[in-house]
Amino acid sequence: MKKANLLLLTLGIILFSFDTSWAQLDSQHAVGGRFGSATGFSYRYTLADDRAVEGLLSIQSNSKYRRFRLGGLYQYHRPLAENFTWFYGFGGSIGSFKYKEIVTQTQHTDEDGKTWVNTERTNPRSELALSIDGIIGIEYNIPTTPLAVSVDVKPYFEFLQESSIRLFDPFGLTIRYKF
Repeated sequence: MKKANLLLLTLGIILFSFDTSWAQLDSQHAVGGRFGSATGFSYRYTLADDRAVEGLLSIQSNSKYRRFRLGGLYQYHRPLAENFTWFYGFGGSIGSFKYKEIVTQTQHTDEDGKTWVNTERTNPRSELALSIDGIIGIEYNIPTTPLAVSVDVKPYFEFLQESSIRLFDPFGLTIRYKF
């Protein structure tokens, strides 16, 4: 884990040391889908040539829980190469976190050879989800089309469920239509 944190720090220092000229966000609006550990919709509104706000509506589900989140991010965009920009930002999210019912069955045999099944259930419950989010990624603007593809990681700190920081869980691929 220490090596991963050192790698992120090194990557951040390298990216911040690039050219300080403004990235050119060439559209006022961009809407698309975000895929990865959480799937959902993305809407980005450009505030200036190098800044934008993004709203994310996402759903994440596995065998133990289901999470619904509505997030907002303030982003800074910087040029990286022709048609490529990198971006970073911060924000937060609110939503619901629902633990699913889990049924566990265990088969037992006693000394007399009698067999029985023990069934245990956990009750489903819901909680409020609240987090502070960050984002860092790279975006490729496809020439001669109104499309962009970005890859990012969106670490977040949850306040209520586990009070933990998630660094590598929230990888994402976003495909946007710009207008």
